[in-house]
Amino acid sequence: MSLLETIRVALQSIRANLLRSVLTMLGIIIGVSAVITLVAIGSGAQRAIDEEIDALGSTLVSVTPGQSFVRGVASASRISLTVDDADALDRDGELVTAVVPELQGGLQIKYGNRNAWVSLVGTTPNYVDVNKLELAHGRMFSENDNAARRRYAVVGWSVPENLGEEPLYLVGKSIYMGQIPFEVIGVLKERGWSFGSWGNADDEIYVPIETARYRALGADRVRSLSVQIDEGATLEQAMVDIERILRREHRIRPGADNDFMIMDRRQVLDVRQQATEVFTYLLASIAGVSLLVGGIGIMNIMLVSVTERTREIGIRKALGATRKDVMAQFLIEALTLGAIGGVLGIALGAAGAHGLARLAGWQVFVSPAAVVLAVAFSVGVGLFFGLWPARRAALLDPIEALRHD
Repeated sequence: MSLLETIRVALQSIRANLLRSVLTMLGIIIGVSAVITLVAIGSGAQRAIDEEIDALGSTLVSVTPGQSFVRGVASASRISLTVDDADALDRDGELVTAVVPELQGGLQIKYGNRNAWVSLVGTTPNYVDVNKLELAHGRMFSENDNAARRRYAVVGWSVPENLGEEPLYLVGKSIYMGQIPFEVIGVLKERGWSFGSWGNADDEIYVPIETARYRALGADRVRSLSVQIDEGATLEQAMVDIERILRREHRIRPGADNDFMIMDRRQVLDVRQQATEVFTYLLASIAGVSLLVGGIGIMNIMLVSVTERTREIGIRKALGATRKDVMAQFLIEALTLGAIGGVLGIALGAAGAHGLARLAGWQVFVSPAAVVLAVAFSVGVGLFFGLWPARRAALLDPIEALRHD
């Protein structure tokens, strides 16, 4: 019997038991769709981190307050960095091109009859340039605005929505922080999670740092310092330069530990990316168990099919079909079940990933490599679990098979 004839007979058998075939494929469909969805979400997260790493470049480090200890026990409080530290780095840093301090505090804002709880960040006018951000509407406050302690605010992308207003129309309006009105002069483009942000960066409001110090927060302790270094310098050289200045400002004795931490942002994001990748593969492996369950279902139904069609196998052998023909027929049936289940699973998984992206706002990416791997794995499952039933059918004695009722 030719290969095309064998394929035709196998497909006719699947079509004759359509409901049973669909139920058999269900395990493969669920397993492949789960793997595709989880890998798409994980790949999207990794691509987002890659984009953020590229955006940061290799010239930005972050300085944060160090952990304080009381009699050798870590305290909840942090040893402070101040605006004076930022001024010292900006003034004396030989390899420093820009310093961006960030004061932070949570407070309630009010606009009309709406209110929201946000993170207020006091910073300098070069915050947008150093962190490579873009404004969707309006402008950033200037050095003159900062020096004059003007009550200006630049808001994250989600703030207008939380206040029930369109981003463009909020520019020029006043929002109240406590009892103090602030004029909104700009809205940042959407960016989601960002390094150093406590929560979603789109929910933050930015005001001039002098305004935050003396009118909004009443403090000069900063949560972090973003330091941009000279492109011709290495990160190691810049970190040594920053450490030298801060140890002098904090009057730390030789041999004593630093009371601050200097981090290369790219390294932190690399660690986060590796953790995301491991977590993605872990979830995909768990979802892959469904594929094994689906494969067992294929084997089970093929064994039932061999039993049901014993007399048919005997007739085919009596008419001249070889063991190879019989084995090929049942293998093709198993492979077809696995392949169709894989294709349907890919379609369902891709639809599920994009549905989650639209509902939750996640970035997803259906990798061609994941699609190819899913198809290959589903076909492989069909082949592996269909081999035993096919061999069992091929080894049936034609005389005994013809006697089977």
